[in-house]
Amino acid sequence: MVHRNISKKKNQTGMTLIETVVAIAIIAAISVVFLGGLVVGSKGTLTADEHATAESVARCQMEWVQNMTYVDNATQYSPIDLDSFNDYDGYSANITAEPLHSPDDGIQKIIITVLHNGTWVMSIEGYKRR
Repeated sequence: MVHRNISKKKNQTGMTLIETVVAIAIIAAISVVFLGGLVVGSKGTLTADEHATAESVARCQMEWVQNMTYVDNATQYSPIDLDSFNDYDGYSANITAEPLHSPDDGIQKIIITVLHNGTWVMSIEGYKRR
């Protein structure tokens, strides 16, 4: 009977199971970091878009109020209807006014508060003159 000595060659090519698992783990870790970066970037873009839209709404409302007739001792003005603007879906504005001096001498501080889906996004202040 002939005995064959079956032994592995020292420089045998191929990957072991451990090498494969380590390679997959490294690829998975890199993928998680990459996808996490995409999520953070997307959230940042959405927040910036929301803020830019809110600023546009606020400026539109401020211009609207400044072109309205001055009302002595007014505490608020009616905002422009945003339903006719497709870009402003879910946005609303509140406009408050307060005389700068008492009695009202013809200058009011106007505060525009912009909400998106009921959540505060930003406020701006301006002045209205008689």
